[in-house]
Amino acid sequence: MTTTAIVWLRRDLRIADNPALARAAEVAERVVPVYIHAPDEEAPWQPGGASRWWLHHSLAALDASLHQGGSGLLIAVGESLAELRRVAAAAGAHQVFWNRLYDPWAVRRDAAIKQALRAEGYRCESFNAGLLLEPWEITNTTGDPYRVFSAFWRKALPRLAAIDARPTPSVLPPTVDGLDGLNLQALDLLPRIRWESGLAEQWRPGEAAAEERARVFLSGPVGHYPDERDLPARPGTSRLSPHLHFGEIGPRQVLALARAAGHDPITGPAGELIRELGWREFAHHLLYHYPHTTETPLDPRFTNFPWRSEHADELLAAWQRGRTGIPLVDAGMRELWHTGFMHNRVRMVVASLLTKNLRLPWQEGARWFWDTLVDADLANNTLGWQWTAGCGADAAPYFRVFNPVRQGERFDPEGEYVRGWCPELARLPGRYVHQPWTAPPAVLSAAGLTLGQDYPAAIVDLDASRKVALAAWDRIKGGG
Repeated sequence: MTTTAIVWLRRDLRIADNPALARAAEVAERVVPVYIHAPDEEAPWQPGGASRWWLHHSLAALDASLHQGGSGLLIAVGESLAELRRVAAAAGAHQVFWNRLYDPWAVRRDAAIKQALRAEGYRCESFNAGLLLEPWEITNTTGDPYRVFSAFWRKALPRLAAIDARPTPSVLPPTVDGLDGLNLQALDLLPRIRWESGLAEQWRPGEAAAEERARVFLSGPVGHYPDERDLPARPGTSRLSPHLHFGEIGPRQVLALARAAGHDPITGPAGELIRELGWREFAHHLLYHYPHTTETPLDPRFTNFPWRSEHADELLAAWQRGRTGIPLVDAGMRELWHTGFMHNRVRMVVASLLTKNLRLPWQEGARWFWDTLVDADLANNTLGWQWTAGCGADAAPYFRVFNPVRQGERFDPEGEYVRGWCPELARLPGRYVHQPWTAPPAVLSAAGLTLGQDYPAAIVDLDASRKVALAAWDRIKGGG
């Protein structure tokens, strides 16, 4: 009797270092890779527009790779358990393998599916493909989860030496012919109003592009990573985050590629890159242990924080559109809208302005990032927003307010990044490009710039709003 296994693919859209696929290839004579589109199961965090665009192209790339290996990708739409049962019955499969997800809704769903299928006689196994270490593996001396990154990473670092990428199956078993699947277009992932040209200019989704990006970065640019990672005008970061989110490359592969390129993954420039993977691990660690933090602050004092109510909608809209009149913030928000990406240093600055100077809830920023980022990841998004807002684990103290003028002068000293995304400011001298409201009228005139007309007047006074934010913090910091 021919044995058949189903590999349920989700955010592990690759062939290499895919333990569920490798296991199926080991034990079955035929393998059915299936992707089930079930957005209702992901509520309230269904993929945003930029993520859906990426997913479409990532699935297309994976399907092409599977066909080259003699297999193919079966696409289904519907409730996951029902579709797994349907495909298993049609294929004569009694084994179902998948790689784990750690979003709270996915943990609940996958546990229920595994229990149901096992009760019906199916062999079910799940694996870790997306993380270096499982979220429950690193605990403090009392067995509790860490809430400080430095302590978490110190505990994790000694384990890296034993971690390596899984081998790629030398041959993919054939799939089952004649199964009832859908065309990728049926998922309706691409925008109906075609706004995504900027994404297509910047990105190439898929496993091959992910590995190429990692190899190129580790072959040379990583040497400048410690010095250039905070400079938004420089190509100083790996930009692997969307590839990691969709599982087109795994962190174990990045670790292995760093070693293969002759880098020490703990010290030196590559060590700084691997440390960023550590932050990703920490984010998943926190989300697993504190699943409520996608919507509510980890620090309960912030439950009663006095967020702004007056003019909130119009201030939020100005922030979203990159029309705050604060150049570094506007540049970041425009980069985000056009490319689906924003430099990490700038992410912190725009988040600080929203939550502290504008005093708008961090959840509003998290939702906007979720819809517009190609690397929108629930764990990273939650950690980043709560960190900047001051209400999460290992958070920046609330009284630390990023000054976008000082940040711009330090990390974009020539104004190259700002001028690139805010061309209205292109002719301003460097000393004024991060604070055009301080430029004398003659300078503004020479630059062809009228504030409030050619470029927005600042919607907030940075110094005054900082004082108001700190007063608000004083009202809750004692727990009252």
